[in-house]
Amino acid sequence: MALAPLVADLQTPCLVVDRDVLEANLVAMAARARNHGVALRPHAKTHKCLEIARRQLELGAVGLTVATVGEAEVFADGGFTDLFIAYPVWAAGLRGSRLCALAERVALGVGADSAEAVELLARALAGTEAKVVVEVDSGHHRTGVAPERAGEVAAAARRCGLRVTGVFTFPGHSYGPGRRNEAALDEARALQEADAALRRVEVGAGLRSGGSTPTAALVDEDALNEMRPGVYVFNDAQQVELGAAEWEDVALTAAATVVSRHGRDLVVDAGSKVLGADRPAWATGAGRLPDHPDARVEALSEHHATVTFAEDSSLPELGSIVRVAPNHVCAAVNLADAVIVTAGGSVVDQWQVAARGRNG
Repeated sequence: MALAPLVADLQTPCLVVDRDVLEANLVAMAARARNHGVALRPHAKTHKCLEIARRQLELGAVGLTVATVGEAEVFADGGFTDLFIAYPVWAAGLRGSRLCALAERVALGVGADSAEAVELLARALAGTEAKVVVEVDSGHHRTGVAPERAGEVAAAARRCGLRVTGVFTFPGHSYGPGRRNEAALDEARALQEADAALRRVEVGAGLRSGGSTPTAALVDEDALNEMRPGVYVFNDAQQVELGAAEWEDVALTAAATVVSRHGRDLVVDAGSKVLGADRPAWATGAGRLPDHPDARVEALSEHHATVTFAEDSSLPELGSIVRVAPNHVCAAVNLADAVIVTAGGSVVDQWQVAARGRNG
């Protein structure tokens, strides 16, 4: 499948969304969830755009996942009424008051992975209908309690008067070459063990929520009944290198102008303040050029990227515009005020990154 033509007169650098590719990604994930009989609650931290979130719900999403209280506030203000904050929220001070205000106007779910966090949540959310979902560690080793101990957190929440709806996890260790299958198996096993732990303390709430973009194609409907992928809406260089996407599935790229040439190296005017600085150890570059798949972003400064081309490849001309796929699209979007929307090689819209910078 050929990539859509570039828009020639963009003011670079800027982030550009191909609306047709975005729509295809949204439709495909909605169909995947539907075919597996799994609810889709996409993670909005990737796109942070009200327009994309609305389309996700039109296609059948049951609600949105968000990363922070601030993101939840933005989407609540935008009219979204079913939100899950997918991390163990520490509901002290002002954050507790903000959570309470959210719970009074939306159906709110909040993650927890300790009895101490549950006690704070109980004070903050007293008198509301907010729900707690126990986070378990399925192998990423970031947040989450061991699956066999999920019942302890659930029982603590119930003693505090909170309603527990189930368990969730993030198989973040899927972000590594050759690890997608292993991570999907770990995720399924952890959710099943955690669900059993809840049942042992008679908190059989039933929600088993997981999923990441790398493991979305490997979902085990016997273990999961809800999936929360995020990056799939845009995809990025990481997803291509992991085998979770092809270049024609990448809906967001940075448009950048070639401003300098030195041998086989070109310099473009999109650096870390546009692309983000993420470069995992296994990645082959700090970004990729979908139209030149053999090229690699070898170095990033704040406002420029150095791109190295293979000896036998043709070089873009000085002054030409190229598209650069960030390694991690979530970080790139959080740096932009707006994204340019194109279709068929023409600009058709501009969307504000409404939840940009709402990191707390």
